[in-house]
Amino acid sequence: GCCWEPPAPQLLGVQRGEEDRPERAEPLSDTEREIIQDTWGHVYKNCEDVGVSVLIRFFVNFPSAKQYFSQFQDMEDPEEMERSSQLRHHARRVMNAINTVVENLHDPEKVSSVLALVGKAHAIKHKVEPMYFKILSSVMLEVLAEDFPEFFTAEVQMVWTKLMGAVYWHVTGAYTEVGWLQVSSSAV
Repeated sequence: GCCWEPPAPQLLGVQRGEEDRPERAEPLSDTEREIIQDTWGHVYKNCEDVGVSVLIRFFVNFPSAKQYFSQFQDMEDPEEMERSSQLRHHARRVMNAINTVVENLHDPEKVSSVLALVGKAHAIKHKVEPMYFKILSSVMLEVLAEDFPEFFTAEVQMVWTKLMGAVYWHVTGAYTEVGWLQVSSSAV
């Protein structure tokens, strides 16, 4: 719990500074797409529980992220957080967004428009620092590997890391588009 280290930025395909931003997210091969869809099927059956575990670990390790949530920003206790309807609701939304991405991996336009909406809402409406997406991705990969060890082998984890890198690329692209200047925040 206490001493969790986020993976090195280069592991998540994250670039420092706008000038280093790659032209596009690295595309997934057909095999990689199948691996994602296959493993996600097992996760999505338990989507709310998984989503709640991910968010609780995220907020416990990175308490500053709670500032965006009125209902549980002062909660310290994970069990109390787990009972928060606002947290459960957000967990469902996160899992549904990923589900939409996974279901539409064959359709890059759709993926990019879904993630642009997510990015814009978090930038304009919620004013969330984009680095939190990077952190949340790595917490999610960690929870998936722990909760589904039989499916999340080293190879599968690498493919998911690639997907999460692409998600982050699209989301931060939306931040840049709306004129957010701190995309390359090194505050992690």
